[in-house]
Amino acid sequence: MFKNVIVKKPCKAMVEGITSAPELGKPDYELALKQHDSYIKALKQCGVEVTILEADEAYPDSCFVEDTAVITRKCAIISNPGALSRRKEAEVMLPTIKKFFSDDKIEFIKSPGTLEGGDVMMVGDHFYVGRSARTNEEGIRQFIEILEKHGLSGSEVPLELVLHLKTGVNYIENNNMLVSGEFIEKPDFAEFNKIIIPEDEAYAANCIWVNDKVIVPEGYPTVERKIREAGYEVILVDTSEYRKLDGGLSCLSLRF
Repeated sequence: MFKNVIVKKPCKAMVEGITSAPELGKPDYELALKQHDSYIKALKQCGVEVTILEADEAYPDSCFVEDTAVITRKCAIISNPGALSRRKEAEVMLPTIKKFFSDDKIEFIKSPGTLEGGDVMMVGDHFYVGRSARTNEEGIRQFIEILEKHGLSGSEVPLELVLHLKTGVNYIENNNMLVSGEFIEKPDFAEFNKIIIPEDEAYAANCIWVNDKVIVPEGYPTVERKIREAGYEVILVDTSEYRKLDGGLSCLSLRF
């Protein structure tokens, strides 16, 4: 169960954030703020304490806090983002992490290793790490070494098509996994009960489990139905403006 969630308000500069889908248009900042408020409200419905950080105009993508750290039950690992424009975001997150973890429980991914939290999926005490354009072999090596030092484990998952691991696969506890595209057949996930996400709703593979509820992006009826059929209470949140920046529900928070 999660007790804490960290989020960061989107800044006005978000409209210039990194995207691989410029055809979706620039985000509407006012709408993005409203959607962020709805996201926080949904998290609070799941019974967590939400720490809300103020917007930081220096970093257009800084509302996507998931990429700055990986928080485990044993330690916090400060990442080293692969996107150069985002590298300092991890440093900026450190004072907040220090409110929850003592120095001996805070670890760091160091250059030339890169790692973004969007490439890391926690399944109990095991962490799957996507090798992507943003997370490299050396980052994964350091990450797994840190996990093992703290009695946890990790394994690498090579990515072919998606930006981040959790773009296409997300664990929603109880042995249930949302899988889309290249992840449907990956042997790494053979033992899980797979909830297959149809191609036309692939964006909605990025849902988050928070204390037995699943937060699902609004507007993807097949995914919503399948998650309800799996026995979960669903909370819908519209993330249309974050999708324009390759962002989804998990990207917007650190949950622990």
